[in-house]
Amino acid sequence: MIKLAVTGATGRMGSRIAILSREYEGLKLSGALEREGLECIGRDLGSVIGMGETGVVIKSSAYDVISCADVTIDFTSISATLANVEIASQCGKAMVIGTTGLQKEDIAKIEKAAHKIPIVMAPNMSVGINLLLKVLAQISPILADEYDIEIVEAHHRLKKDAPSGTALKLAQVIADSIERNLDDVAVYCRKGITGERSRKEIGIQTVRAGDIVGDHTVMFGGLGERIEITHKASSRDTFARGALRAALWIAQKKPGMYDMQDVLGLK
Repeated sequence: MIKLAVTGATGRMGSRIAILSREYEGLKLSGALEREGLECIGRDLGSVIGMGETGVVIKSSAYDVISCADVTIDFTSISATLANVEIASQCGKAMVIGTTGLQKEDIAKIEKAAHKIPIVMAPNMSVGINLLLKVLAQISPILADEYDIEIVEAHHRLKKDAPSGTALKLAQVIADSIERNLDDVAVYCRKGITGERSRKEIGIQTVRAGDIVGDHTVMFGGLGERIEITHKASSRDTFARGALRAALWIAQKKPGMYDMQDVLGLK
């Protein structure tokens, strides 16, 4: 039985991961981590998030929670994730990371930790998005020379980072497949007299409104036709289930950096 810890366990994602973990044979919820000072510390996780008594007490000590688990799922903040990765590395414990907004220097620290422990890191854990990434890598080279590429993403009003990690991953996969440097061709905002669109641009536009869970559309605009590929998430459970699938997969793997393409066997 794989012992599972969840960080940010009472949050939007953490609570769904904890609740849905009961559906996965081979996984046992063993730890719940939250920020020091919250009223929920010391209480049974299930009584706080509405899943019934679990016997798992919410703690504020990352070491106590992570060291007693086989794998930790982390959807928190950049600073918290980096601190948790360091502890997991010291304890030799696997991690699944879904935190977004990570910068290059943050990713470098996580990659360093992956020399000691197995880590799955992906900006989007859904099966659908990861299939989309594979499809885009195949069709983009066929379309890129004659079609303009635009990505539009929409999320709820509380999301802190923009563009979404998923939108950036979509753009990176497209750019790599058509041999363009994303840093050179990405356009994140247009206003005023911008002049004609260059042929090599990859537009990435952001919408923040209401309670949108996550919508992503990749548009290939040509003369006389337009191809649009859209993924819409209607529930966070999509991401939670992907993370739990990743936790089962990563627990027995050797140290290294993995993503959902690895988990799903798409590489």
